Amino acid sequence: MGEITYRNRRAYRLENDSLQVTVLLEGGHLAELRHKASAINPLWTPPWPSIEPSVFHPERDKPAFGDHSESKILAGIMGHNLCLDIFGGPSGEEAAAGLNVHGEASMVAYNIHIENEVLVARARLPLAEIDLDRRIRLHGPVAVIEERVRSLCAFDRPIAWTQHVTLGPPFLEKGKTQFRTPATRSRVYETDFAGEFGLMRPGSDFDWPHAPLKRGGTTDLRAMPDADRSGGFTTHLMDTGRSQAYFLAWTPAHEVLAGYAWRREDFPWLGIWEENYSRPGPPWNGATLTRGLEFGVSPMPETRRQMVDRGTLFGVPAFRWLAAKSEIHVCYCAFVLSSSGIPEEVHWEGEDKLVFTP
Repeated sequence: MGEITYRNRRAYRLENDSLQVTVLLEGGHLAELRHKASAINPLWTPPWPSIEPSVFHPERDKPAFGDHSESKILAGIMGHNLCLDIFGGPSGEEAAAGLNVHGEASMVAYNIHIENEVLVARARLPLAEIDLDRRIRLHGPVAVIEERVRSLCAFDRPIAWTQHVTLGPPFLEKGKTQFRTPATRSRVYETDFAGEFGLMRPGSDFDWPHAPLKRGGTTDLRAMPDADRSGGFTTHLMDTGRSQAYFLAWTPAHEVLAGYAWRREDFPWLGIWEENYSRPGPPWNGATLTRGLEFGVSPMPETRRQMVDRGTLFGVPAFRWLAAKSEIHVCYCAFVLSSSGIPEEVHWEGEDKLVFTP
């Protein structure tokens, strides 16, 4: 346990007999949740070389990462990144002031150390004026993650706060990987997210899991599509009758089950983002397969102004208030374990206590 180099990035590693967790120093990305029995890491490792955000140079790195608003975050993204205090792109004025897509939490350097078998990662977001404290401890196949967000501002403000969890190969397989979540009312992203490769009808409301298709009929979001190329984003309201929300993902080829569980009150929304070889430009180059399962306080990736103007969706707030000089604390878990099938439900009872319903 301690500082390592992981895929050319400075990182820290925490592990036990069941699980290996790797966190990048720059950006704080949870890059690895490796299931030791199978050596499978369900989290996404991009197929392009990864660099530290601090060395990204727009002109020099344009051929590798493109010339667009997401280039810097894509240069360093890996696995599970934190979107704070926006989920989506900055406004023109925010971008001119230095704010990047999904905010600073995926860009800044973290102070990381391991203390009494707990990985402690701290960062200051200077533009947002937020202090962030994340702690990870392992209990068998479960990683318990606590986050504290503290405002340094003297005024109340609306924030986005999303856990941008992205799965990738070899765990993710077209037409094979299965998913479960206690979703209810849902909406397809309101503009065409993937152009000609977007299969779902933009702006359509539906009940989980059957999303309306442009050509008619529906697609079942509980399975990874088997299309040659596709992409899109849907948002899903977690069941308001439950105290806990979750997502489960299972790969039959490796018989590995991965998932996250959290308090529904903390993160009422789950966004599902799909990239199936549909983006031709760098760094995607038509060669990327991912599924993002992004749980947070906001339903859609959008600018701060759009988030506030939206206000609610299906009667549920689209952001969270962070009061002046105040602190918010959340706790959730991630897990990876062997399984011969995918259960319908899971309830996390603390530490490594996971109760599955077939």
